Amino acid sequence: MGADFDLIIRDGQIITPEGMVEGDLAIAAGRIAAIGSNLGRAAREISAVGRYVMPGGVDVHAHIEQMSGMGLMNADTFETATRSAAMGGTTSVISFAAQAGGQRLSQMLADYAKRAQRGAMIDYAFHLTLTDLDVPSFEEDLANLVAAGHRSLKIFTTYNIQLRDPEVLNVLTLARRYGALVCVHAENDAIIARAKNALLAAGKTAPQDHATSRPRMAEIEAVERMCRFAEYLDQPVMLFHISTEEGAAVVQAAQQRGAPVWAETCPHYLLMTDEVLNQPGIEGAKFMCSPPQRSAADQAALWHALEAGTLSVVSSDHAPYRFDASGKLSAGPNPRFDEIANGLPGLETRLPLLFDAMVSRGTQGPEAFCQITSTMPAQLYGLKNKGALSPGMDADVVIWDREKTVTYEGDDLHDNVGYNPWEGRTVKGWPEQVLLRGKTVMQKDEFFGVAGEGAWIDRPELATKPKGLTNE
Repeated sequence: MGADFDLIIRDGQIITPEGMVEGDLAIAAGRIAAIGSNLGRAAREISAVGRYVMPGGVDVHAHIEQMSGMGLMNADTFETATRSAAMGGTTSVISFAAQAGGQRLSQMLADYAKRAQRGAMIDYAFHLTLTDLDVPSFEEDLANLVAAGHRSLKIFTTYNIQLRDPEVLNVLTLARRYGALVCVHAENDAIIARAKNALLAAGKTAPQDHATSRPRMAEIEAVERMCRFAEYLDQPVMLFHISTEEGAAVVQAAQQRGAPVWAETCPHYLLMTDEVLNQPGIEGAKFMCSPPQRSAADQAALWHALEAGTLSVVSSDHAPYRFDASGKLSAGPNPRFDEIANGLPGLETRLPLLFDAMVSRGTQGPEAFCQITSTMPAQLYGLKNKGALSPGMDADVVIWDREKTVTYEGDDLHDNVGYNPWEGRTVKGWPEQVLLRGKTVMQKDEFFGVAGEGAWIDRPELATKPKGLTNE
Protein backbone atom coordinates (compact mmCIF):
# COMPACT_ATOMS: atom_id res chain seq x y z
CA MET A 1 0.00 0.00 0.00
CA GLY A 2 1.46 3.31 -1.08
CA ALA A 3 1.75 6.46 0.95
CA ASP A 4 -0.99 9.08 0.84
CA PHE A 5 1.43 11.98 1.46
CA ASP A 6 5.11 12.79 1.24
CA LEU A 7 5.31 13.87 4.87
CA ILE A 8 3.11 14.08 7.94
CA ILE A 9 4.02 16.19 10.97
CA ARG A 10 2.26 14.33 13.79
CA ASP A 11 0.68 15.42 17.07
CA GLY A 12 1.68 19.09 17.07
CA GLN A 13 -0.11 22.25 18.09
CA ILE A 14 -0.69 23.69 14.65
CA ILE A 15 -1.25 27.44 14.37
CA THR A 16 -3.65 28.09 11.49
CA PRO A 17 -5.43 31.31 10.46
CA GLU A 18 -8.54 29.93 12.18
CA GLY A 19 -6.71 29.19 15.43
CA MET A 20 -4.80 26.34 17.06
CA VAL A 21 -5.43 22.77 15.89
CA GLU A 22 -4.00 19.82 17.82
CA GLY A 23 -3.21 17.09 15.36
CA ASP A 24 -1.36 16.39 12.15
CA LEU A 25 -0.23 18.37 9.13
CA ALA A 26 0.22 16.52 5.84
CA ILE A 27 2.43 17.65 2.95
CA ALA A 28 2.40 16.54 -0.69
CA ALA A 29 4.35 17.97 -3.65
CA GLY A 30 5.67 20.84 -1.56
CA ARG A 31 2.21 22.05 -0.49
CA ILE A 32 0.10 21.59 2.61
CA ALA A 33 -2.36 18.85 1.73
CA ALA A 34 -4.41 18.45 4.89
CA ILE A 35 -4.64 19.41 8.56
CA GLY A 36 -6.50 17.20 11.02
CA SER A 37 -6.37 13.75 12.65
CA ASN A 38 -5.87 10.27 11.26
CA LEU A 39 -4.67 11.65 7.94
CA GLY A 40 -3.35 8.37 6.58
CA ARG A 41 0.09 7.21 5.60
CA ALA A 42 3.16 9.16 4.57
CA ALA A 43 6.55 8.32 3.16
CA ARG A 44 8.09 10.19 6.09
CA GLU A 45 6.87 11.33 9.48
CA ILE A 46 8.02 13.90 12.03
CA SER A 47 6.85 13.90 15.63
CA ALA A 48 5.84 17.32 16.93
CA VAL A 49 4.64 16.22 20.36
CA GLY A 50 4.81 19.18 22.75
CA ARG A 51 5.79 21.50 19.88
CA TYR A 52 4.19 24.40 18.09
CA VAL A 53 3.85 23.95 14.33
CA MET A 54 3.90 27.39 12.74
CA PRO A 55 4.18 28.99 9.31
CA GLY A 56 7.65 29.94 8.16
CA GLY A 57 8.55 33.51 8.97
CA VAL A 58 8.01 36.18 6.31
CA ASP A 59 10.50 39.06 6.62
CA VAL A 60 9.48 41.86 4.26
CA HIS A 61 12.28 44.33 4.99
CA ALA A 62 15.86 43.15 4.52
CA HIS A 63 18.90 44.69 2.84
CA ILE A 64 20.85 41.95 1.08
CA GLU A 65 23.84 42.26 -1.27
CA GLN A 66 23.03 45.95 -1.65
CA MET A 67 25.07 49.13 -1.96
CA SER A 68 24.34 51.71 0.73
CA GLY A 69 23.85 55.43 0.22
CA MET A 70 27.37 55.84 1.64
CA GLY A 71 28.77 53.70 -1.17
CA LEU A 72 29.36 50.62 0.99
CA MET A 73 28.33 47.12 -0.06
CA ASN A 74 26.66 45.56 2.93
CA ALA A 75 28.14 42.45 4.50
CA ASP A 76 25.71 39.77 3.35
CA THR A 77 25.36 37.97 0.08
CA PHE A 78 22.11 36.23 -0.72
CA GLU A 79 23.76 33.00 0.38
CA THR A 80 24.84 34.21 3.82
CA ALA A 81 21.69 36.27 4.47
CA THR A 82 19.21 33.56 3.55
CA ARG A 83 21.15 30.92 5.48
CA SER A 84 20.92 33.17 8.51
CA ALA A 85 17.22 33.77 7.92
CA ALA A 86 16.46 30.05 7.72
CA MET A 87 18.42 29.34 10.90
CA GLY A 88 16.07 31.76 12.66
CA GLY A 89 12.88 30.29 11.21
CA THR A 90 12.31 32.62 8.24
CA THR A 91 11.44 31.04 4.89
CA SER A 92 10.49 34.07 2.76
CA VAL A 93 12.16 37.46 2.45
CA ILE A 94 11.72 40.67 0.49
CA SER A 95 14.93 42.57 -0.21
CA PHE A 96 15.69 45.73 -2.15
CA ALA A 97 16.62 46.07 -5.80
CA ALA A 98 18.07 49.56 -5.46
CA GLN A 99 18.37 51.93 -8.40
CA ALA A 100 21.66 53.74 -8.89
CA GLY A 101 21.66 57.25 -10.35
CA GLY A 102 21.05 57.14 -14.09
CA GLN A 103 20.19 53.43 -14.07
CA ARG A 104 17.16 52.08 -15.94
CA LEU A 105 14.78 50.11 -13.75
CA SER A 106 14.80 47.13 -16.09
CA GLN A 107 18.58 46.86 -15.84
CA MET A 108 18.50 47.34 -12.06
CA LEU A 109 16.10 44.45 -11.64
CA ALA A 110 17.92 42.17 -14.07
CA ASP A 111 21.25 42.69 -12.30
CA TYR A 112 19.82 42.17 -8.82
CA ALA A 113 17.76 39.13 -9.75
CA LYS A 114 20.92 37.36 -10.91
CA ARG A 115 22.39 37.70 -7.42
CA ALA A 116 19.30 36.17 -5.83
CA GLN A 117 19.04 33.36 -8.37
CA ARG A 118 22.67 32.46 -7.69
CA GLY A 119 22.65 32.47 -3.90
CA ALA A 120 19.20 32.46 -2.30
CA MET A 121 18.42 29.45 -0.11
CA ILE A 122 14.89 30.55 0.85
CA ASP A 123 12.14 32.08 -1.27
CA TYR A 124 12.29 35.77 -2.07
CA ALA A 125 10.75 38.83 -3.70
CA PHE A 126 12.00 42.36 -4.33
CA HIS A 127 11.06 45.91 -3.50
CA LEU A 128 12.03 48.33 -6.28
CA THR A 129 13.94 51.21 -4.67
CA LEU A 130 13.39 54.36 -6.76
CA THR A 131 15.99 57.11 -6.60
CA ASP A 132 16.11 58.63 -10.11
CA LEU A 133 12.84 59.28 -11.92
CA ASP A 134 14.51 61.02 -14.86
CA VAL A 135 16.12 57.97 -16.45
CA PRO A 136 14.96 56.87 -19.92
CA SER A 137 11.74 54.83 -20.08
CA PHE A 138 11.13 55.20 -16.33
CA GLU A 139 7.36 54.87 -16.43
CA GLU A 140 7.41 52.14 -19.07
CA ASP A 141 9.89 50.07 -17.06
CA LEU A 142 7.95 50.63 -13.85
CA ALA A 143 4.67 49.54 -15.42
CA ASN A 144 6.25 46.42 -16.90
CA LEU A 145 7.99 45.41 -13.67
CA VAL A 146 4.87 45.87 -11.57
CA ALA A 147 2.84 43.85 -14.07
CA ALA A 148 5.50 41.12 -13.86
CA GLY A 149 4.83 40.75 -10.11
CA HIS A 150 7.20 43.24 -8.47
CA ARG A 151 4.42 45.03 -6.63
CA SER A 152 6.17 47.11 -4.00
CA LEU A 153 8.23 50.26 -4.38
CA LYS A 154 10.60 51.91 -1.90
CA ILE A 155 11.29 55.61 -1.58
CA PHE A 156 13.24 57.76 0.86
CA THR A 157 12.52 61.23 2.24
CA THR A 158 16.07 61.52 3.61
CA TYR A 159 19.68 60.62 2.74
CA ASN A 160 21.31 61.54 -0.56
CA ILE A 161 18.81 59.35 -2.41
CA GLN A 162 15.71 61.16 -1.16
CA LEU A 163 12.83 62.18 -3.39
CA ARG A 164 11.35 65.64 -3.07
CA ASP A 165 7.62 66.13 -2.59
CA PRO A 166 6.76 66.52 -6.30
CA GLU A 167 8.64 63.30 -7.04
CA VAL A 168 6.95 61.50 -4.13
CA LEU A 169 3.54 62.53 -5.46
CA ASN A 170 4.53 61.34 -8.92
CA VAL A 171 5.57 57.91 -7.60
CA LEU A 172 2.32 57.59 -5.65
CA THR A 173 0.33 58.48 -8.76
CA LEU A 174 2.15 55.91 -10.89
CA ALA A 175 1.80 53.25 -8.18
CA ARG A 176 -1.95 53.80 -8.08
CA ARG A 177 -2.14 53.59 -11.86
CA TYR A 178 -0.26 50.30 -12.08
CA GLY A 179 -1.19 48.59 -8.80
CA ALA A 180 1.80 48.80 -6.46
CA LEU A 181 2.34 49.48 -2.76
CA VAL A 182 4.68 52.36 -1.91
CA CYS A 183 6.95 51.79 1.10
CA VAL A 184 8.54 54.85 2.66
CA HIS A 185 11.54 55.54 4.85
CA ALA A 186 9.87 58.61 6.33
CA GLU A 187 12.15 61.07 8.11
CA ASN A 188 12.43 64.81 7.47
CA ASP A 189 15.86 65.41 5.96
CA ALA A 190 16.03 69.13 6.82
CA ILE A 191 15.35 68.49 10.51
CA ILE A 192 18.04 65.81 10.58
CA ALA A 193 20.57 68.06 8.82
CA ARG A 194 19.92 70.89 11.27
CA ALA A 195 20.33 68.62 14.32
CA LYS A 196 23.42 66.89 12.90
CA ASN A 197 25.21 70.12 12.04
CA ALA A 198 24.54 71.58 15.49
CA LEU A 199 26.02 68.49 17.16
CA LEU A 200 29.12 68.46 14.96
CA ALA A 201 29.67 72.17 15.57
CA ALA A 202 29.56 71.50 19.31
CA GLY A 203 32.09 68.67 18.98
CA LYS A 204 29.57 65.96 19.79
CA THR A 205 30.56 63.15 17.46
CA ALA A 206 30.17 59.89 19.44
CA PRO A 207 27.77 57.05 18.53
CA GLN A 208 25.46 58.06 21.39
CA ASP A 209 25.01 61.44 19.66
CA HIS A 210 23.46 59.64 16.69
CA ALA A 211 20.09 59.40 18.47
CA THR A 212 20.07 63.15 19.09
CA SER A 213 20.99 63.78 15.45
CA ARG A 214 17.74 62.19 14.25
CA PRO A 215 15.08 63.92 16.38
CA ARG A 216 11.76 62.21 16.87
CA MET A 217 10.11 65.17 15.14
CA ALA A 218 11.89 64.16 11.92
CA GLU A 219 9.87 60.94 11.94
CA ILE A 220 6.63 62.54 13.14
CA GLU A 221 6.60 65.21 10.44
CA ALA A 222 7.50 62.90 7.56
CA VAL A 223 5.04 60.18 8.63
CA GLU A 224 2.27 62.79 8.86
CA ARG A 225 3.15 64.15 5.40
CA MET A 226 3.21 60.69 3.81
CA CYS A 227 -0.12 59.81 5.42
CA ARG A 228 -1.66 62.97 4.00
CA PHE A 229 -0.21 62.24 0.55
CA ALA A 230 -1.64 58.71 0.68
CA GLU A 231 -5.00 60.10 1.75
CA TYR A 232 -4.98 62.81 -0.94
CA LEU A 233 -4.17 60.44 -3.81
CA ASP A 234 -5.91 57.34 -2.38
CA GLN A 235 -2.72 55.34 -2.82
CA PRO A 236 -1.69 52.62 -0.34
CA VAL A 237 1.46 53.44 1.60
CA MET A 238 3.50 51.34 4.03
CA LEU A 239 5.44 53.38 6.60
CA PHE A 240 8.65 51.57 7.41
CA HIS A 241 10.21 51.17 10.88
CA ILE A 242 8.01 53.36 13.10
CA SER A 243 10.05 54.16 16.20
CA THR A 244 8.09 56.77 18.19
CA GLU A 245 4.86 56.94 20.15
CA GLU A 246 3.83 60.01 18.14
CA GLY A 247 4.62 58.31 14.81
CA ALA A 248 2.33 55.42 15.73
CA ALA A 249 -0.37 57.92 16.80
CA VAL A 250 -0.13 59.69 13.42
CA VAL A 251 -0.62 56.36 11.64
CA GLN A 252 -3.59 55.51 13.85
CA ALA A 253 -5.24 58.88 13.17
CA ALA A 254 -4.76 58.43 9.42
CA GLN A 255 -6.27 54.95 9.54
CA GLN A 256 -9.24 56.28 11.51
CA ARG A 257 -9.81 58.85 8.76
CA GLY A 258 -9.91 55.99 6.25
CA ALA A 259 -6.53 56.70 4.66
CA PRO A 260 -4.91 53.68 2.93
CA VAL A 261 -1.97 53.57 5.33
CA TRP A 262 -0.15 50.64 6.93
CA ALA A 263 2.95 50.59 9.11
CA GLU A 264 5.64 48.33 10.56
CA THR A 265 8.11 48.38 13.39
CA CYS A 266 11.19 46.29 14.20
CA PRO A 267 12.55 44.27 17.16
CA HIS A 268 15.23 46.87 17.95
CA TYR A 269 12.52 49.46 18.59
CA LEU A 270 10.42 47.08 20.65
CA LEU A 271 13.26 45.64 22.74
CA MET A 272 16.10 48.22 22.75
CA THR A 273 16.25 51.82 23.94
CA ASP A 274 18.73 54.56 22.98
CA GLU A 275 20.73 53.59 26.06
CA VAL A 276 22.23 50.80 23.94
CA LEU A 277 24.33 53.43 22.14
CA ASN A 278 26.11 54.32 25.39
CA GLN A 279 28.92 51.80 25.00
CA PRO A 280 32.64 52.24 25.73
CA GLY A 281 34.65 53.86 22.96
CA ILE A 282 33.20 53.27 19.54
CA GLU A 283 31.29 50.08 20.45
CA GLY A 284 27.95 51.90 20.23
CA ALA A 285 28.42 51.96 16.45
CA LYS A 286 27.30 48.32 16.36
CA PHE A 287 23.80 49.40 17.37
CA MET A 288 23.38 52.50 15.20
CA CYS A 289 20.35 52.42 12.93
CA SER A 290 17.96 54.91 11.39
CA PRO A 291 15.67 55.89 12.87
CA PRO A 292 17.50 55.33 16.17
CA GLN A 293 16.20 53.41 19.13
CA ARG A 294 14.03 55.57 21.40
CA SER A 295 12.75 55.47 25.00
CA ALA A 296 11.02 52.89 27.18
CA ALA A 297 7.81 54.94 26.79
CA ASP A 298 8.08 54.58 23.02
CA GLN A 299 8.57 50.83 23.41
CA ALA A 300 5.36 50.54 25.41
CA ALA A 301 3.47 52.63 22.86
CA LEU A 302 4.71 50.48 19.96
CA TRP A 303 3.63 47.28 21.70
CA HIS A 304 0.21 48.84 22.29
CA ALA A 305 0.01 49.86 18.62
CA LEU A 306 0.78 46.28 17.58
CA GLU A 307 -1.93 44.90 19.84
CA ALA A 308 -4.39 47.48 18.51
CA GLY A 309 -3.56 46.66 14.88
CA THR A 310 -2.19 50.14 14.11
CA LEU A 311 1.14 48.50 13.29
CA SER A 312 0.59 45.43 11.11
CA VAL A 313 4.05 43.93 10.70
CA VAL A 314 7.31 43.44 12.58
CA SER A 315 10.22 43.20 10.15
CA SER A 316 13.92 42.91 10.82
CA ASP A 317 15.21 45.82 8.70
CA HIS A 318 18.29 43.61 8.37
CA ALA A 319 21.07 46.04 7.39
CA PRO A 320 24.35 44.17 7.89
CA TYR A 321 27.71 45.91 8.24
CA ARG A 322 30.81 44.40 9.77
CA PHE A 323 32.45 46.18 12.68
CA ASP A 324 35.63 46.80 10.71
CA ALA A 325 37.02 48.88 7.84
CA SER A 326 34.67 47.17 5.35
CA GLY A 327 31.61 48.40 7.22
CA LYS A 328 30.99 50.41 10.36
CA LEU A 329 34.60 51.65 10.55
CA SER A 330 35.11 52.49 6.88
CA ALA A 331 36.05 56.09 7.82
CA GLY A 332 38.71 54.94 10.28
CA PRO A 333 38.95 53.45 13.78
CA ASN A 334 37.34 56.46 15.49
CA PRO A 335 34.72 57.85 13.08
CA ARG A 336 32.15 60.55 13.76
CA PHE A 337 28.58 59.29 14.12
CA ASP A 338 27.69 60.68 10.68
CA GLU A 339 30.50 58.61 9.09
CA ILE A 340 29.17 55.29 10.44
CA ALA A 341 26.92 53.05 8.34
CA ASN A 342 23.48 52.71 9.89
CA GLY A 343 21.98 49.29 10.41
CA LEU A 344 22.25 46.07 12.35
CA PRO A 345 21.65 42.40 11.56
CA GLY A 346 18.23 40.97 12.33
CA LEU A 347 17.16 38.23 9.91
CA GLU A 348 18.14 35.42 12.25
CA THR A 349 17.08 36.97 15.56
CA ARG A 350 13.68 38.50 14.66
CA LEU A 351 11.55 35.43 15.32
CA PRO A 352 13.21 34.07 18.50
CA LEU A 353 13.16 37.56 20.04
CA LEU A 354 9.48 38.02 19.25
CA PHE A 355 8.53 34.48 20.24
CA ASP A 356 10.17 35.08 23.60
CA ALA A 357 8.47 38.47 24.06
CA MET A 358 5.01 37.55 22.77
CA VAL A 359 4.58 33.85 23.50
CA SER A 360 6.98 32.82 26.27
CA ARG A 361 6.88 35.98 28.37
CA GLY A 362 3.96 37.91 26.93
CA THR A 363 0.22 37.56 26.78
CA GLN A 364 -0.42 37.86 23.06
CA GLY A 365 0.11 34.18 22.35
CA PRO A 366 1.18 32.09 19.34
CA GLU A 367 -1.66 33.19 17.07
CA ALA A 368 -0.75 36.88 17.35
CA PHE A 369 2.92 36.01 16.88
CA CYS A 370 2.20 34.21 13.60
CA GLN A 371 -0.09 37.01 12.45
CA ILE A 372 2.50 39.80 12.64
CA THR A 373 5.54 37.76 11.58
CA SER A 374 4.08 35.60 8.80
CA THR A 375 0.43 35.92 7.85
CA MET A 376 -0.07 39.67 7.70
CA PRO A 377 3.20 40.49 5.91
CA ALA A 378 2.47 37.83 3.28
CA GLN A 379 -1.06 39.16 2.76
CA LEU A 380 -0.17 42.85 2.62
CA TYR A 381 2.64 42.32 0.14
CA GLY A 382 0.81 39.75 -1.97
CA LEU A 383 3.24 36.88 -1.39
CA LYS A 384 1.34 34.11 -3.10
CA ASN A 385 0.90 30.89 -1.10
CA LYS A 386 3.01 32.14 1.83
CA GLY A 387 2.49 33.03 5.47
CA ALA A 388 -0.13 30.59 6.69
CA LEU A 389 -0.72 26.90 7.37
CA SER A 390 -3.75 26.06 5.21
CA PRO A 391 -4.37 23.41 2.55
CA GLY A 392 -2.96 24.52 -0.79
CA MET A 393 -0.34 26.85 0.70
CA ASP A 394 3.37 26.24 0.32
CA ALA A 395 4.64 23.88 3.00
CA ASP A 396 6.86 26.47 4.68
CA VAL A 397 6.73 25.16 8.22
CA VAL A 398 8.64 25.77 11.45
CA ILE A 399 8.49 23.40 14.41
CA TRP A 400 9.16 25.38 17.59
CA ASP A 401 10.58 23.99 20.82
CA ARG A 402 8.79 26.32 23.21
CA GLU A 403 10.83 25.25 26.23
CA LYS A 404 14.36 25.62 24.87
CA THR A 405 16.32 28.62 26.16
CA VAL A 406 19.28 30.14 24.34
CA THR A 407 21.57 32.96 25.42
CA TYR A 408 22.99 34.82 22.45
CA GLU A 409 26.76 35.02 22.16
CA GLY A 410 29.02 37.59 20.54
CA ASP A 411 29.42 35.92 17.14
CA ASP A 412 26.91 33.08 16.91
CA LEU A 413 24.82 34.16 13.93
CA HIS A 414 25.06 32.57 10.49
CA ASP A 415 25.31 35.78 8.47
CA ASN A 416 28.54 37.54 7.51
CA VAL A 417 28.35 40.37 10.04
CA GLY A 418 30.67 39.03 12.72
CA TYR A 419 28.76 40.23 15.78
CA ASN A 420 25.38 39.74 17.40
CA PRO A 421 23.76 42.95 18.69
CA TRP A 422 21.72 40.84 21.13
CA GLU A 423 24.76 39.31 22.85
CA GLY A 424 23.89 38.31 26.41
CA ARG A 425 20.12 38.25 25.90
CA THR A 426 18.33 34.99 26.71
CA VAL A 427 15.30 33.88 24.73
CA LYS A 428 12.86 31.08 25.48
CA GLY A 429 11.48 29.30 22.43
CA TRP A 430 13.61 28.15 19.52
CA PRO A 431 13.05 26.97 15.93
CA GLU A 432 13.85 23.25 16.00
CA GLN A 433 13.13 22.35 12.37
CA VAL A 434 12.47 24.49 9.31
CA LEU A 435 10.87 23.27 6.10
CA LEU A 436 10.82 25.17 2.80
CA ARG A 437 8.15 23.84 0.44
CA GLY A 438 8.26 20.56 2.36
CA LYS A 439 12.05 20.15 2.34
CA THR A 440 14.03 20.40 5.57
CA VAL A 441 16.52 23.27 5.41
CA MET A 442 17.36 23.36 9.13
CA GLN A 443 17.10 20.80 11.90
CA LYS A 444 18.44 21.19 15.44
CA ASP A 445 20.76 24.04 14.43
CA GLU A 446 22.20 22.13 11.47
CA PHE A 447 21.70 23.76 8.07
CA PHE A 448 20.81 21.80 4.91
CA GLY A 449 19.91 24.54 2.44
CA VAL A 450 21.48 24.81 -1.01
CA ALA A 451 22.46 28.03 -2.76
CA GLY A 452 20.10 28.79 -5.63
CA GLU A 453 17.23 26.61 -4.39
CA GLY A 454 15.27 29.61 -3.17
CA ALA A 455 12.53 30.61 -5.63
CA TRP A 456 11.19 34.01 -6.64
CA ILE A 457 7.67 34.58 -5.32
CA ASP A 458 5.13 35.88 -7.79
CA ARG A 459 2.86 38.66 -6.55
CA PRO A 460 -0.07 38.92 -8.96
CA GLU A 461 -2.04 41.23 -6.67
CA LEU A 462 -1.97 43.01 -3.33
CA ALA A 463 -4.33 43.12 -0.36
CA THR A 464 -3.48 46.82 -0.02
CA LYS A 465 -5.66 48.55 -2.59
CA PRO A 466 -7.00 52.07 -3.14
CA LYS A 467 -10.21 52.63 -1.22
CA GLY A 468 -12.05 54.60 -3.88
CA LEU A 469 -11.61 57.93 -2.13
CA THR A 470 -12.06 61.15 -4.09
CA ASN A 471 -9.93 63.91 -2.64
CA GLU A 472 -9.05 66.00 -5.68
